Amino acid sequence: MSYDALLIVSFGGPEGMDDVIPFLENVLRGRNVPRERMLAVAHHYEMFGGVSPINQQNRNLITALKRELETHGPNLPIYWGNRNWHPLLPDTLREMARDGIQNALAFVTSAYSSYSSCRQYRQNIADAQAVVGPEAPRVDKLRAFYNHPRFVEANVDHIRAAFSKLDQSGRAKAELVFTAHSIPESMAATCEYAAQLQEAGGLIANALEVDPWRLVYQSRSGSPSQPWLGPDITDCLKQLRDQEINNVVVAPIGFVSDHMEIVYDLDYEAQNLARVIGLNMVRAATAGTHPAFVSMIRELMLERIHDEPVRFLGSRGPSHDVCPADCCLPMR
Repeated sequence: MSYDALLIVSFGGPEGMDDVIPFLENVLRGRNVPRERMLAVAHHYEMFGGVSPINQQNRNLITALKRELETHGPNLPIYWGNRNWHPLLPDTLREMARDGIQNALAFVTSAYSSYSSCRQYRQNIADAQAVVGPEAPRVDKLRAFYNHPRFVEANVDHIRAAFSKLDQSGRAKAELVFTAHSIPESMAATCEYAAQLQEAGGLIANALEVDPWRLVYQSRSGSPSQPWLGPDITDCLKQLRDQEINNVVVAPIGFVSDHMEIVYDLDYEAQNLARVIGLNMVRAATAGTHPAFVSMIRELMLERIHDEPVRFLGSRGPSHDVCPADCCLPMR
């Protein structure tokens, strides 16, 4: 297959106070979420002027990726479309059609497999193609990359930088905690999300020569009666303090860029809790625009364009390019 463009596909986020409620209504459309809950989440955005960092992070990634492709090839044009806020996927696909793009590769800003982090994005792309019509380009999604050596490298470098912020004695006794966005247990039962996170955590910890380490979850939403993956980061921090741990490095390896779940749930809520209970918490950066992460995207492209070798670490093997029909089904 010959490809003539790269499409960056992401979640999207508001960029001003007037965007917050329409953005959240897009996110929650079709879901039975009480309006009071939506307004509570809106307040998280309002605390930061209604701006999520995610859109600017994507702009930064595209800038870095353009340099990478111009220098090393393939020098394809890069487009960007979001699931929930501008630039929205249908608008981007229309632009691509006007530009004569016929076959595009899609990089989704999620490293793991689940309904909400993979299958739903595939459906979003298909829905946008249906809106645009027969002139819409073909779009093939690049594989999940949680165990790609360069994704691991980017996280290892950022976690080392976080440990370096501790003094030598604190560094030796600090706990390493990985976080990821929680999902309902019923969704987790239909995908490899939790297993992939465990493997990614093990690969990163092994490269750092850190043992033990923990995987916890954050940012759960929905009905309190519905079981979600845990333990929660806040419960973990309390447990660490009860065990007389003084220093913790928190690494959000379930995310590839900073956005509201990082800024509010970790940098505000978890950090404030840590201060109250007397725990020194240092948060590692996400992969973001780390050079290894940027070059990884190029490698994923070359796998598909030139059939170059597929690189991965660990025992689970590389993710598939084409998902089976029963892969990551939506929860009931």
